[in-house]
Amino acid sequence: MNEQQATAMSMNDRPQESDDLLVVEDVQKYFPITRGIIFQKQIGAVQAVDGVSFSVKQGETLGIVGESGCGKSTLARCIVKLLEVTGGRIQFDGRDITKLSRVKMRPMRREMTMIFQDPYASLNPRKRVGFIVGEPLEVHGLGTAAEIKRRVQELLEVVGLNPEHYNRFPHEFSGGQRQRIGVARALAVNPKLIVCDEPVSALDVSVQAQILNLLKDLQDDFGLTYIFIAHDLNVVRHISDRVLVMYLGKVAEVASRDVLYKEPKHPYTGALMSAVPIPNPELGRKREPIVLEGDVPSPVNPPSGCRFHPRCPRFDVEEPPLYPFGAGHVAACHYPLERWPMTPDEIRRRGTAQAPVPEQALQT
Repeated sequence: MNEQQATAMSMNDRPQESDDLLVVEDVQKYFPITRGIIFQKQIGAVQAVDGVSFSVKQGETLGIVGESGCGKSTLARCIVKLLEVTGGRIQFDGRDITKLSRVKMRPMRREMTMIFQDPYASLNPRKRVGFIVGEPLEVHGLGTAAEIKRRVQELLEVVGLNPEHYNRFPHEFSGGQRQRIGVARALAVNPKLIVCDEPVSALDVSVQAQILNLLKDLQDDFGLTYIFIAHDLNVVRHISDRVLVMYLGKVAEVASRDVLYKEPKHPYTGALMSAVPIPNPELGRKREPIVLEGDVPSPVNPPSGCRFHPRCPRFDVEEPPLYPFGAGHVAACHYPLERWPMTPDEIRRRGTAQAPVPEQALQT
C-alpha cells in the first residue's frame, strides 16, 4: 500500500461524528447501456456517480456545484432513494438505508424530502394546491382531513402565499409562487433533511433572492439541514456553509464556503471561480478568466487515473486521493493551486515545471 492509498483510507475509514446527520461513503451509480430488443446485452455503463464520499452535519447547508453532467442530480436522487445505488453506503441519522426495501424505507421518507428544479414539471397540473401540499400528510396518515387542510393553509402562509389559494391549480401561479408551493410540500412532514436540486435555476434573479431568503429563514426556524445543488456559484456562496465540487462523477474539492472561494486548490475549482462575475467593473476588466482546453470526457468511457488530467495544465494520469489542507479542506489534486487568483500564464508556466507534491498535501 502506497502513501496516497493510506491517506485515502484514513479519510474514508474515519469514525462517524455524533452530529453527522448524513454520511455518504463511496457511493456509485452506473446506468447500464444495452444492445438488442428482446435479448438485451449490457455493453457498457454510464458512470454518473463514481465513488463519492462526504458527510453533512445537523443544521448545516452543503452546496454541491459542478458543470452539467457531472452527477449532481443523480447523487441527490440516490441520497433520497429515488434511485438505487450501484455501490457504496448511505447512512442517515445513524441508520444504514442503502439496502432498505420500499416498505422499510417509507417511514424514513418523512425525514428526508426534496425540492425539484422545474416548478412547472414537478407539480401535477390536474391537482389543486391543497391536494399537492397535503398529499404527503395523507400518505403517511398524519391527521384527519380537517387537520390536513389546516396544516396546508399554515404551510402556504409560512412560504409567503395566501392560504385562500388552497383550491387553485398550479397554472394560476407564477414560477416563483410554484416553487414556494414545492417548498411547502417539502416542509409538510417536518423533515430533517431537504435536498434542493437547483431550486432557483429556472427563476428570475429577483425571485431567486426571495426563495433563497425563504430557505434560510425556514432553516433558522425549523432547524433544517440542506443539500443545495446549483450552477450559480454566487447562489451557493450565499446559502452554503460548506461546498463540494464535483467533476465527472467524482469529488474534486470540499471546503468551507469562505476558504473555497478565497483559496481553491483544485485547478477545476479555480477555473469555476474565474468565471464568477465580479460586481466591480474595474476588477472585472483586469481579471483574465481561465479557459479550460478540451471537452468534458464521456462518463461512458472516463479517463483512466485522474478524471481531470486531459484538461489539466499540470498533466498527471495517476488518480489522486483527497489530500487534506486543514480545517476540513480536501482536494483531489497532486499539484494544488498555491494561491488565488492565478493568471492563465502563471498556470501554464507552473505546468511546465517539475515540482514535487507539496508536503502539506501529504499531511494526514
